Amino acid sequence: MTEIIPLWDELKLEETGPNESAPSIQPYLLEGPRPFPVMIIAAGGAYARRAEHEAYPVAEWLNSIGISAVVLNYRVAPYKYPVPLNDAKRATQMVRYHAADWNLDPNRIGILGFSAGGHLASSAGTHFDFGNPVAEDPIERFSSRPDLMVLCYPVISMGEFTHEGSRLNLLGEKPEAELVERLSIENQITEQSPPAFLWHTADDASVPVENSLRFAAGLSRHKVPFDLHIFESGRHGLGLAEEHPEAREWPRLCELWLRKQGF
Repeated sequence: MTEIIPLWDELKLEETGPNESAPSIQPYLLEGPRPFPVMIIAAGGAYARRAEHEAYPVAEWLNSIGISAVVLNYRVAPYKYPVPLNDAKRATQMVRYHAADWNLDPNRIGILGFSAGGHLASSAGTHFDFGNPVAEDPIERFSSRPDLMVLCYPVISMGEFTHEGSRLNLLGEKPEAELVERLSIENQITEQSPPAFLWHTADDASVPVENSLRFAAGLSRHKVPFDLHIFESGRHGLGLAEEHPEAREWPRLCELWLRKQGF
């Protein structure tokens, strides 16, 4: 376990419950002569928890391929939108702010998310800002836009094909139509959205594969580069998928794609 760094000094960490280590980041930093690329990791858990198997082992895998990692402990239920997104944006800004100190390249900061964490990662890739140059807080002067996204069996839509638990925990029981549209990320893609790597299983019983398909279609429509891999079968929540005969290839495929992006 690495050092836990609060995202905001004035927000104290809770002692118990799903938010006991949030909002915070845990860096897994590499040492070397040149600045490293870095990935911010958002584990899944239906915006109710954060699954450890989608966080710390993923950070270690990234380190093994020469990429620094930062585990994001974003807030989950009872916190609702926009709290988790604010945590993700702040994490990206904080990593850029500390880039020189942490031997990171501020122009190679990606975000990687699983399931509901994939919704958070894709939200960060579409609802970003470029920083406020006159902000009193120096961290807020930095851009919150990730340079790329890796989305693993992501929740994307809050409408058709959504994951009901994620939607309930993030938006509440009866969200306004405008909010559903705003958080249905397939509808929020623009030409400024960062490139993306996506993978899903076709028979995912929890988060329908249409989430990834629709997001990829939106990226294609806006001419944003992407790499999409659909495996025929496999349960939801595979993580690194080490026990799955086909999906276990996703880390290798992702590494190849990351290299192509300069990571």
